[in-house]
Amino acid sequence: MHRVIAIDGPSGSGKSSVSRRVGRQLGFVHLDSGALYRILARACLRQGVNPQDDTAVEALAKSYHFDAQEQNGELVFLENGACVPDDELRTPEVNGCVSYVAKVPPARTIVTDFLRSLRERFDLITEGRDITTVVFPDTPARFYLTASAEARALRRQKEELEKGIATQTAEAVKASLLARDKIDSTRACAPLHKADGVIEIDSSNLTLEQVVDAVLNLLPTDWK
Repeated sequence: MHRVIAIDGPSGSGKSSVSRRVGRQLGFVHLDSGALYRILARACLRQGVNPQDDTAVEALAKSYHFDAQEQNGELVFLENGACVPDDELRTPEVNGCVSYVAKVPPARTIVTDFLRSLRERFDLITEGRDITTVVFPDTPARFYLTASAEARALRRQKEELEKGIATQTAEAVKASLLARDKIDSTRACAPLHKADGVIEIDSSNLTLEQVVDAVLNLLPTDWK
């Protein structure tokens, strides 16, 4: 079985940027587990499925075929043999319904099973809201990144500006993040929380390089 570095935490806490940097330095493949729920949310929008209808979301998840391949250190997801464009997974419409999709227990079970299957193929550095508590609770390298709502909102807005998909003010982004925090932390199935034994890093006042160094320094000695 391959090694896994698991990074948990709320939206905008720096999980993606940190994971990619650490993965490149160690030669681990980066996996954004949340992208799988975004793929299901995108499918709901495309197929006219109400994301708040748990039964309909469950049926869609059971019929959806997940597939992935490694490209330049990243796990990219495929649909009908073609890569799913990342910008199509980061739209305000997808942002608005992904938490509803992600709280459906059968959908989470399907995604979790697929994520675990990837460990058989790659050394992974993977991020998500239950990646340290549910998906890979057995890995010795588990981290919880957090940051203030203000810092997270500014980062998310900057990310959207750089991708050319920004449509909201920083305050609107902050409100969206806080709303998602509430849904993620109070859902009945796999709620967002810091588990015992997980190393917490508050990145509010740290540079990206400082957070990356902190993660690298805290890995098992024989992984470095």
